[in-house]
Amino acid sequence: MLLVAAACLRGADSKMCSELISFELSAGKVTSADRISASEPQAQDSLPAYCRVAATLTPSPDSNIKMELWLPEDWNGKLEANGNGGWTGSINPAALKAGVKRGYASAMSDLGHEGARATFALGHPEKLTDFGYRAAHEMTVAAKAITAAYYKRAAVHSYWTGCSAGGRSALMEAQRYPTDYDGIIAGAPGWNWTGRALQSIWIAQAAHKDERSYIPPGKYSLIHDAVLRACDTLDGLKDGVLEDPTRCNYDPKELECRGADAPTCLTSPQVETARVIYGAVRNRRTGEFVFPGFERGSELGWSRMAGPQPFQIGLDLFKYVVFQNSDWDYRTFNFDSDLALTAKAERGVLNASSPDLGPFFRRGGKLIQYHGWSDPQIAPAISVEYYKAVSAASAESATVSDSYRLFMVPGMAHCAGGDGVSTFDALGALEGWVERGKAPAQIQATRIQDGMVERSRPLCPFPEIAKYKGAGDPNNAANFSCQAP
Repeated sequence: MLLVAAACLRGADSKMCSELISFELSAGKVTSADRISASEPQAQDSLPAYCRVAATLTPSPDSNIKMELWLPEDWNGKLEANGNGGWTGSINPAALKAGVKRGYASAMSDLGHEGARATFALGHPEKLTDFGYRAAHEMTVAAKAITAAYYKRAAVHSYWTGCSAGGRSALMEAQRYPTDYDGIIAGAPGWNWTGRALQSIWIAQAAHKDERSYIPPGKYSLIHDAVLRACDTLDGLKDGVLEDPTRCNYDPKELECRGADAPTCLTSPQVETARVIYGAVRNRRTGEFVFPGFERGSELGWSRMAGPQPFQIGLDLFKYVVFQNSDWDYRTFNFDSDLALTAKAERGVLNASSPDLGPFFRRGGKLIQYHGWSDPQIAPAISVEYYKAVSAASAESATVSDSYRLFMVPGMAHCAGGDGVSTFDALGALEGWVERGKAPAQIQATRIQDGMVERSRPLCPFPEIAKYKGAGDPNNAANFSCQAP
């Protein structure tokens, strides 16, 4: 009888799923709806049964936003949406699988284009708007409607999770559409999209001023080790990680060669390049601040910004949005006259810079932001800058922590990896905050090497940092407490 009942249920679910093909969207069309059977439990990447829905959204005549929504049969009653990275226009099955495994109706879009380059923006302002903010919102509206139609009830809670460009989209959602999500995770958000692009050109011009200025990757560890020797113990514990790199003022000039160039030292031009990487981007005529530099501890990842070629994500902004010339040469950028041109070309659609999160907070929305202190792609100080701006803009700045918490992750690189802990359940912490009113006083994080937990640490809400209690295993989070710096 149980087998018959289960078979009948599968048949009903299959029929309900296939019927979604005729579901009407206000600005788009469902293009497929198929029931996917459960994987074998012992399979490496096993999944429960779910309904896989694909749709194309067209909020403007030039829009072509592809999205997918995976609807598990064993639904937890909630919706999770996922962000993208860089200029990437694709739907990541791994992100959707992770959501379905937790019981979520899981959604993601391609932000209105295919591929990982910004070529789509050339001559297509509507597609740039889709990438900037509209695709994420339109996907959200469609996902909520399809979810309610399939389960015959609306999702009780909705969450957004994303890192890098997905973190930028996260802040766009909180700023522009405060009712879309109950909880939002913004990891390493590239909210100042133009500032990060400007930094990529700033560093490329310094690193390739001439052949003597380029720092070969073999010297990154030389600089990194010197930084650790100088600053590792400032937090009271020698562990290969800077708990608060803003306290480290190591000057790479200490590595300057006394004679000929060698693998064990930096030439004078290489010292200047390293200083540029650490330093802020500024208007060369007025000295006006544009974007923060990278922190000490980020050296092992410098190849992204200071490698043989300029950082592609930044370069694309100028080729396809600002100058609209695929042959544009980064060496021609003028950090005086071209700054205003960059701001004008952005049109207010790429930078998620508004500090006014009042409407999102007042409706009960919760925001968890995190950023690795050793991030070599998006300068981590930009997250601190945004947090302080929101606090200053709030009419009740003292209670911002009731709705918004920033977790700076020592030693973590861009979104993951690095020398520090980088595995943690931000979504679980957000669920506890939204659904049970438990604000995260800390988030437990681990460093996993070869499948084994090598270290655990608490992540502390900014400006607190994790301090070693002075006794016990320094690789055990239980022996740390969150304290004011």
